[in-house]
Amino acid sequence: MVRRLFPLIAAAALLAVASAPAPAWAEVKSAAPHGFEIGGTLTLNAPPARVWALLTAPDAWWSRDHRWFRNSALALDLSPGGCWCERAADGRVSRHLETVLVEPGSKLVLQGGLGRLQGQGAAGGLTFSLKPEGDGTTLTWAYVVGGYAGGGLEAWAAPVDGVLSAQLANLKTQLERAD
Repeated sequence: MVRRLFPLIAAAALLAVASAPAPAWAEVKSAAPHGFEIGGTLTLNAPPARVWALLTAPDAWWSRDHRWFRNSALALDLSPGGCWCERAADGRVSRHLETVLVEPGSKLVLQGGLGRLQGQGAAGGLTFSLKPEGDGTTLTWAYVVGGYAGGGLEAWAAPVDGVLSAQLANLKTQLERAD
């Protein structure tokens, strides 16, 4: 009985995650069969240098629940063509994104398909911009994805927005925990 119900339970869980409201600072800006754009803005109670240091150390804030391998480490190489890679102790590796632009302390642009987008005919550009605001920082982010996925990419927009929003909420929590 449980085996027969598992697909229904899994589908209901996925629907609940996908339909959960994203934080007010994140949104699906547009979505169509050929692609989508998501993004938002966060106000962080930390100076840009501290935000940059943590942002470029994804292992410290990216949830283990949203990695290919649970017991893995994430690293980001900031040189041109550098890898946002995940490495498991047993040798498994996943290249999530590639570094294409680095303006230390103010802008980071990465390209690639996050998570399950890796297996689709889709790629995206993920941009983080930091701006000093008083004693803190405004972090603006956007992920623009285009290409092909069976059934269209518009169905991916809300779930990807939810995952990225949750990860950036983790970043904010880590920064504020350090205060």
